[in-house]
Parts: sequence; C-alpha cells; structure tokens
Amino acid sequence: MYHKEKFLLFSNLWDPSIDCNWIKSTVESSSLNFLELSCWHLICTVWFCSVLEKIKLLGFVSVGSAPPWSCETFLTYLFFSRWQSPAKYKIVTMSFVEYGDTIKDGDTAIVFLGHESMFPVKVQHGSVTQTKYGVIRHSTDLIGKKYGSKVTCSKGGWVFILHPTPELWTMNLPHRTQILYSTDISIITMMLELKPGSIVCESGTGSGSLSHALIRTVAPTGHLYTVEFHQQRAEKAREEFREHGVEHLVTVTNQDVCKNGFGVSNIADAVFLDIPSPWEAIGHAKSALKAEGGRICSFSPCIEQVQRTCLAMEEYGFTEINTLEILLRVYNVRTVSLQIPDLGKAAEDNSSTGFDSSNPSHQESPCANLQQGTVQFKSGVPLREVVGHTGYLTFATKSLV
Repeated sequence: MYHKEKFLLFSNLWDPSIDCNWIKSTVESSSLNFLELSCWHLICTVWFCSVLEKIKLLGFVSVGSAPPWSCETFLTYLFFSRWQSPAKYKIVTMSFVEYGDTIKDGDTAIVFLGHESMFPVKVQHGSVTQTKYGVIRHSTDLIGKKYGSKVTCSKGGWVFILHPTPELWTMNLPHRTQILYSTDISIITMMLELKPGSIVCESGTGSGSLSHALIRTVAPTGHLYTVEFHQQRAEKAREEFREHGVEHLVTVTNQDVCKNGFGVSNIADAVFLDIPSPWEAIGHAKSALKAEGGRICSFSPCIEQVQRTCLAMEEYGFTEINTLEILLRVYNVRTVSLQIPDLGKAAEDNSSTGFDSSNPSHQESPCANLQQGTVQFKSGVPLREVVGHTGYLTFATKSLV
C-alpha cells in the first residue's frame, strides 16, 4: 500500500538527471501491447481522478479516498501520464482538516452510540470493537463504508460512524492532562484573530485538544509550533498528529518554554500559553511574535496567576490587556402549562346574581364562581447542573513600538 506519510517529488519525469529505469522496467516487463497500455492508462486516469478532492501543481494533492495501489502502480500511472510540470503529491487516507468520504484501514473514526455516548476507534483490517449493542467487525462493517453510515452490530442494535473533527476529538480524546473544551477554544480562536495561513506558537501541548482546533483553523497553509515539557506527552502528540493526517501542519518540540522558548523568532501571528507559570514565558512569546505585532493568550485557572501574567505583559510592552471568564449555561426549550383563573368572569357573575359579601351564607360563593383555564407556551428552561469555572483567558497585543 502506498503509505499516507510518503512524499514523492517529481521535478520532471523525463529529466535525464532522474533515474526512472526501474519505473520503465516495471512498464516494459508487463508485456502489454499498445491497446492494452492505452486501456490501462484510461483505467488509471479515471480511478485516480475520481478519488482526488483537489489537484494543485507545485502544491499538495489531497486524496479523500486513496485506492489500494502499490507504489509501483502509482509510479506506473505517473510514467504513463507524462506530466511535465513539477508536482508534489501527498496521499492521505484520513485527515482532521479535510473530510474523507470513505472509511479506510488506518483511519480514526468516531463510534456514535447515542447522546453523549461515543468513543474513537482506529480502524484496522481484521479487528473487532465491542459495544453494548454487540460486535463491530472492522473488515466488513467499517472499511469501505461511507462516514455517517448506520452500522448494525451483532446484537441487532446500531451505531453511527462519524468522521473525526476537532470538536468530536475534544469530547473523546484520551486525557493525559486537563484539556480545554469547545467553549474556551472558540473564544481563543476568535480573540487571537486566527485564519488560514496563520502561524501559531503553543505551550503546552498536553492532550492535544486545542492543538487540533488550531491546526484546523490555520490549514492548509498555516503552521502550529507546539512545545511540550513532558517527553512522553510530546511523543504521544506526534504519534496522534501523524495518525490524524496533520503532521505536515504542526511541529512538536520537547523542551521547557520558560527557559528555551519556542525555537522560532519573529514568525508567529499568535501565541498561546497554558503552563503553570506563564509570566516566565512572556519574553519568549514576544520574541516569537512577528515584528509588526501579534496577539497573545494565556489560560490560567487561578486569579493569582492572572495577576502576575498581566504585570509581565505590561512590563514587556504588551497593550490591550484584558481577562475573560467564559461560563456556559444551556437552556432547553420545553412546553410549559400554566393555570390562569378567570377573575373577570367571576366579578361579572357576582354583580348579576346580587352577591352580598356581608351575608355569611355568601362568603364561599366567589370561589365557586372562579373558573380556571390552562394555557401552554414554549419557554427556555436552564439545566439544573451547569459547568462552572474552567479558567481565566488573558489576551494582549504586541505593541508595534
């Protein structure tokens, strides 16, 4: 199989400086006549182009559904096609930043069992996954099916197989550290003014929840430089980025950002800090930001950390310093019934019947004349339990002076 991390760079297939003898020998050893070669060329063209999402010469070719070609078959097609223009090809079977239509061997998929009940699974030929609805066989139930398909398990129940996104990954990732959730992540992305092509520096990587969201935001031409102090967490992050098809958009460094910085200078559009002592890394953050300015964000759970960070930002010349706390309160829309007494009709009945309030025998008669009606309307009702404090987000801008 043509491995998804493999890169091929062809400046010119017919350039004498490139050794194509083994490619030619593969074609010549096939003993095909001209008609057979033409048919094979047509099959390759239709098959190859049908699975391409986009083609960019001098750029990447991203494949949403890679065919089961060997490396020799792929190169044979390139030999037949006689492309003279430079092209760089990257074959990926699944990516968190590009939607893939079909589930393939090696993909990371999300098994959706119900509301707030889902988990990730790595699709592998011959493997099985146990659920409360029964067994899911990867070879027959997953591979080759479309994302979003309804899969019937061995006990008769069913699940849905979803394409992974940063939001779904945040809800299902293995926790190596405390993570940021979508509420904070959305504010961070907006306040840092991130867009495709942005360069972002992050510390620390942790479980990679924010990292995946940042990568998706800056793709396809941006880059994330993320620093993690813990060696095993850094290695695990590299492995996950490689499995998720985004390793070309991120650089993971294992070092102490407070002592050694981010390893880059004057290239970042934004910096994010999620470390115990962010005030010690403000100087390195300023060095990483572009000379023409940029944005910085620091996440801290304690207000004392925020105070020291703000003082450090002011010391290094940052402006527009402000701190936010994002609290999420969910409202459910429900139909509410309310009883309304018909007081107007009761007063009218009293006047028409000559009701005398001074007569003891008439003291209970008003209650008898009250007629209660019921009205139904939709109303927003908040959940009884809500997520409380997560942390403080401190934002600032690098001064141009």
